Amino acid sequence: MLDKKFHVKKGDTVSVIAGKDKSKTGKVIRILPKKDGVLVEGLNIVKRHTRARGNEPGGIVEKESPLHVSNVMLYCEKCKKSVRSKMNVLEDGKKVRVCIKCGDSFDK
Repeated sequence: MLDKKFHVKKGDTVSVIAGKDKSKTGKVIRILPKKDGVLVEGLNIVKRHTRARGNEPGGIVEKESPLHVSNVMLYCEKCKKSVRSKMNVLEDGKKVRVCIKCGDSFDK
């Protein structure tokens, strides 16, 4: 099976470009390749009713729901907005993602 390549990675700061949380930013917690989704910290919050299990109480729990990867863009700290990225090859042969606008690297 082929591995899917996404333009975002775990730990990246992203901006949402579509949906109920449009124009909000957050950090990627997890990548979900089978669903083409990403979990973003503090965004796309849904309420889930949970049953009590053992010593865990039941009730209504708020948690993050996956966003489709096409609805997020990388957020450039230098430009202070969401931007597209491109791949650059360094002198040592390492590939890094850089901002198209300012050329700042996302891979540190």
